[in-house]
Amino acid sequence: MNPETAGEKFQQLVAIMARLRAPGGCPWDREQTFDSIKPFTLEETYEVLDAIDHRDWGELTQELGDFILQAVFYAQMASEQGLFRVEDVLDAINQKLVRRHPHVFGGESAASADDVLSIWGRVKGAEPKAERKRTAG
Repeated sequence: MNPETAGEKFQQLVAIMARLRAPGGCPWDREQTFDSIKPFTLEETYEVLDAIDHRDWGELTQELGDFILQAVFYAQMASEQGLFRVEDVLDAINQKLVRRHPHVFGGESAASADDVLSIWGRVKGAEPKAERKRTAG
């Protein structure tokens, strides 16, 4: 399989992670937990920021891949435990972005970045507390 689209490439990553965690996969990946990979998530975050600081776009490409892997790793573990699936994560962020940008996807308008921040805060504040906690950011 030679994936061409971002969706196909993302699905390939999800499949690779599932195979690594499956019986017969990688012993190290299989023994990881939410808590054991937290330090790697923090490390990858700092590496992304460092690549940006140094304007090293090649390195940023690699580090963003590692950063995305962290999210897929957590989602795979959650799926194995019946908590949620990577599709649920994608649904959550897609819905959040559309909901918090009514000036783009709805009938509101924003003439400036300050207008956008005002709309974002209002929409976020109107979300039920459980929804805000679930989609913090």
